[in-house]
Amino acid sequence: MPYIYIDESGQFNKSKDGEYFVVGSFTVGDPRRTEKRFRSWHKEKFPRKMRNQPEVKFSDVNIQDELRIKTVQYIADLDVRIRYSYLKRKNIPEEFIHKGKIKAGELYTQIIGDTLEMYLPIADKEFRAFCDQRHLKGIKRSQFNSLLQAQLLPKMSKNTLIQIEMVDSTTSANIQIADWITGCIAHYLEDKKHGKIYFKILKNNIIGDGKELFS
Repeated sequence: MPYIYIDESGQFNKSKDGEYFVVGSFTVGDPRRTEKRFRSWHKEKFPRKMRNQPEVKFSDVNIQDELRIKTVQYIADLDVRIRYSYLKRKNIPEEFIHKGKIKAGELYTQIIGDTLEMYLPIADKEFRAFCDQRHLKGIKRSQFNSLLQAQLLPKMSKNTLIQIEMVDSTTSANIQIADWITGCIAHYLEDKKHGKIYFKILKNNIIGDGKELFS
């Protein structure tokens, strides 16, 4: 039974967030193990003033480059299996734009669904995915779940149980790992500082190629 953890980079309409919108995700055999080990790394390796924070994001400006690289290597050593998707913000389809404004909730739901499809088909009877909490402008949380189930169920075994849940990243070290993975991939795609180094570290953990959406 796969447990999938997902996070994304930035907003759809903020040019300062770069050319790409990136969704990083991973599965792991024992999510409790990765949860425990990443929290231990945070408590032991980060500066004292950061150790009591509920989370440390990849983008935190207080993290030194050396520690950020070591943390990425630590994540790679956790045997996470990574899949990711991305889109160029300029390629957002017209169907997700109304009166010049992006229908962010609908677009995000579609992107998450397309990313989760990368894990299909499966024969498992349970499929569980966890996303970071995000405001779904224009749709309700119940619609988010029902739309994703409608997209994914046709590629699953009959009667598969689907759980798709938004969780607070401050309470989930696995979502925090997904944040770090997403940050690394975004830096690589945007050709930012150390982006190639991060990607090289994670390369053996990445399953297949990244999926470009709406290309």
